[in-house]
Amino acid sequence: MRSTMRLLIVTLLILSAIYAEEISTDIPNENTEESILRVRSLPTTTEVVEKNWTSLSDTLDVFSARNLVRNWVEGKYAIGVQCSKDITTYVKALKNEELWALKVDDASGRYTNGFFWGNSFFTGSATECEYIGQDYSRKNLKIGTESSIEEVREFNAEPRKLISADHSGSNTWFQTDPIDTLPYRLGFYMMRLSVNASRYTTTRLIHLGVCLPFSCSASDVAVIGKLAAGEFAAKHSSIEKVRDQHNLYNMYTDPIFWILAGICTIVLILMILGTGYDYYLSKKVTHQKNVIYDLEKHGKLEHLTNGNGKALNAVPGKVYLPVPVADSSSNDVQPINNNNDRENGLQPTATTERRKLSIPEELLLSFSVAANLKIICDRNVGGDTISTVHGLRAISIAWVILGHTCIVLFKYSDNMEYRKVVEKKFLFQTITNGVFSVDTFFFMSGLLVSFLYFRTNAKGDLKRLTQGTRGFIAGTLKFIGLLLYRFSRLTAPYMFILGMVEISMKYFHSNSVFEPPTPDHYNCPNYWWRNLLYINTWFPVEQMCMLWSWYLADDTQFYIVGSVILVLATTYFKTAAFALVSLLISSWITTGYIALVNNHMPSSDDPLALFDKIYDKPWTRLGPYLIGMSVGYFLFKTDCKMKMSKTTVIVGWLLSSACLLSLLYGLYEAELAPATAAAYSSLSHSAWAMSLAWIVIACSTGYGGYVNKILSWPLLYPFSRVTYCAYLVHPLVIRLTAMNLDSPFHLGKDIVAVTFVGQLVLSYMFSFIVSLTFEAPVVSMLKILSPKKRRHV
Repeated sequence: MRSTMRLLIVTLLILSAIYAEEISTDIPNENTEESILRVRSLPTTTEVVEKNWTSLSDTLDVFSARNLVRNWVEGKYAIGVQCSKDITTYVKALKNEELWALKVDDASGRYTNGFFWGNSFFTGSATECEYIGQDYSRKNLKIGTESSIEEVREFNAEPRKLISADHSGSNTWFQTDPIDTLPYRLGFYMMRLSVNASRYTTTRLIHLGVCLPFSCSASDVAVIGKLAAGEFAAKHSSIEKVRDQHNLYNMYTDPIFWILAGICTIVLILMILGTGYDYYLSKKVTHQKNVIYDLEKHGKLEHLTNGNGKALNAVPGKVYLPVPVADSSSNDVQPINNNNDRENGLQPTATTERRKLSIPEELLLSFSVAANLKIICDRNVGGDTISTVHGLRAISIAWVILGHTCIVLFKYSDNMEYRKVVEKKFLFQTITNGVFSVDTFFFMSGLLVSFLYFRTNAKGDLKRLTQGTRGFIAGTLKFIGLLLYRFSRLTAPYMFILGMVEISMKYFHSNSVFEPPTPDHYNCPNYWWRNLLYINTWFPVEQMCMLWSWYLADDTQFYIVGSVILVLATTYFKTAAFALVSLLISSWITTGYIALVNNHMPSSDDPLALFDKIYDKPWTRLGPYLIGMSVGYFLFKTDCKMKMSKTTVIVGWLLSSACLLSLLYGLYEAELAPATAAAYSSLSHSAWAMSLAWIVIACSTGYGGYVNKILSWPLLYPFSRVTYCAYLVHPLVIRLTAMNLDSPFHLGKDIVAVTFVGQLVLSYMFSFIVSLTFEAPVVSMLKILSPKKRRHV
C-alpha cells in the first residue's frame, strides 16, 4: 500500500515538472507563478469573439458623460479657457453625483432605439436643459446669486415630501427633488454627425442635442464631442456642424421686423378708422339720415327711408345726403332724375341734390372689417362667377395642406421607415398623388381668366382702358392693365407672408432643435426680389425662398402668356387658337423628353424627385392652364347653356370619373417601361384637367346633379374666397408647429390625422385674418381706382 502511494506521488511530481517545462518554453523569462497566472488569463475562443464584437449601441455611443469623464484633462485640448474650467467643474460634479450635473447629462441626447426604423434625432431635451437650476414648481431662481443659494439651502433642509396621484385606479408616488444650484449658465447645442453604423446602412446624418456650459463655443463643443464619443463611435462617425446659442437671432434688430411692424400698425389704424366710419354711416341710416353707399365695393346695402319710415329703393353706388335746396323743413330726400333713378322708382324733387362718396372716403371704407367680412362670408355668388369653382378650390386646398403636413411629419419623425409601410397602402396613393391638386388650381385659374375676360370684353368695360386707341396700342394697354391688376392684387399679402417666413426661419435656425426644412433664413434675404418679380422658378430650387411660392410664379407666368393669347383672340381668334394649341403640344413634348432623359418613373419615384427639372418648371405645367382657358371660352360662347342627351351625360361622367380614379390609383404597384413612364409624366396633368373640364361644364349647364350641389354648397364660399391666403399661410403654420417641438414626431395614423385637422383649422384662421387685412382691402381699392365713366353729380 505504501509503495503504491509512493509511486503515485512520484508520478504526479514527474507530470508537474513536465507541465512546468512546457510553460517555461511558451513564456520565456518569467517565473513559474507569473507563467501560471498568464495562462489562466489567456482568453478562450468565445472570449476573443466577444471582445472583437461591437454592438449597435457601442457604434452609436456618439456622446456619453462616462467617456467625457474618462478622457477629460483640463488644459490639454484646444478649447476656450473658461469652457475648459466649466467642463472640469462638470466632470467633478458628475463624479460626485451632484444633482445639477446629473440633470445636465440627462438633458443631453443619446442613442436609445429605432435607428433602423428611421430614428436620426437624438435631441435630448432643450427644455429640461433650460430649466435646470430653477425651482419651476414654485418660482424662478436667479442663478449664481447669494439669495438663490440661500433659498436652495433652505429648501434642501426641508423634509422631502411625497405627492400621490391617482392615474387609472393606480397610485403613483413622486418624490420632490431638492433644488440644484448651477455654478454657471448652460447652453443647448445641436450637433450634426455623419455616422456609418453598420454594413446594412449607408452614411446617415444624426442630429444630437447636448447640454453643456454656455461658455463653450461651437468649435469647443466639436472637440468635447470627440472626447465624449465611445471608442467605436469615434471610428465610425464625424462631426459635420455644431449650432450654438452665442449669436442668436434677435428679431428686434432686424429691419424687416420693423418694416412689417410698421405696415401692420398702419393697416390696423386704417381698419379701425374704416370700420368706425362704416359704423358711423350705418348709424346715420338707422337714424333716418338716408345714407347709402356702394354694395359692390363695400358689401353694404341699406334701404333709403323717408321721414315716415317708409323704405324706398336704393340706387347702388350712390350715397344720399340731405342737402336742402328749397324747403328745409322737408324730410323727403330724393336724387336728381336719371335713367337709373327711373328704373328704381325714384322721382326727382327740387328739395335735394345727390352727392357721391369721395375717392378718399371710398378708399377708407375699403378697410372696413365689417364690410370685408360680409363680402367674404356672402352666401351668394355673382353672375360672372362659376359656382362650381368654389367647391373645387376648398377641396383642393385641403388636399394641399394634407400633403404638406405629411411631408413635414415624415421629415421630423423618429420612425421615418414607417412611411415605407404606409406608402404600400392602396389609399395612401391619395396623398402621394396630391400633386394633381395643384393642377386643379392651374385649371381653375385659366378657366376664370378666360371666362371673365370674354365676359368683361363683351360688356365693353375694357374699352375704358383703351379710349381713343386702336390696334396694337389698344391691345398693349389691355395687356398692361391686366398685368397691373394681377400684380397689385397678389403682391401685398404675398410679400407680407414672405417677410414673416424670413423672420420666423431666421429665429428657428438659431433656436430650434431641428434645422429648417429649407434655407429660407438665407435665401429670403438674398433672393426675395425673384419672388417679387414672380421668376423664382427660373433658378435652382436650392436658392428658392418660400419653396411653395413656385406655384405663384408659374401661375403668374401662365397669366402673362394667357393674357397675350386673350388680347390677341379679340381680333385674331384663329391665330390665338393656333398659339394655344402649339404651346400645349410643345409642353407635352418637353415634359416627356425631360422625363425620358432622367429616367423618371412616376410609379415608384417620389413625386418631388425631379422638382428642379419637371415639378416646378412652367414649361412642364402649362397644360392644365391652357385647357382651363379653352373651357372658359366654351362656357362664355354657350353662356353656360347647352343641351345634352342622357346617354352623353352618363358617358361623360363615367369617363371623367374613370380618368380621375385611374390617375389617383392606377399606378398602384405598377411597373412602367421608360417610354410609357415618360408619356404618363407628359400627359397625366393635362388628362386630370380634361376630367375636371367635364365636371365644370356639366355642373355649369345643369347636368351636375349631386356633384353640383356639393361643389356649389354656399358653406364652402367663405373658405374658397380665402384660398389664396390659405395657400400662402399654411406651410408657415406647419413649420411653426414642427420647429417648436422639443423632440421628433412619432408617426401613426392617429397623429397624422389629428395634426392635419389642427393645421387645417389654424391655416384657415390665419388666412381669414390676412385676407381681411391685406387681400380684401386691395381688391376693393382696385375696383374703386379702376377706370370708369364719371357719373353726373
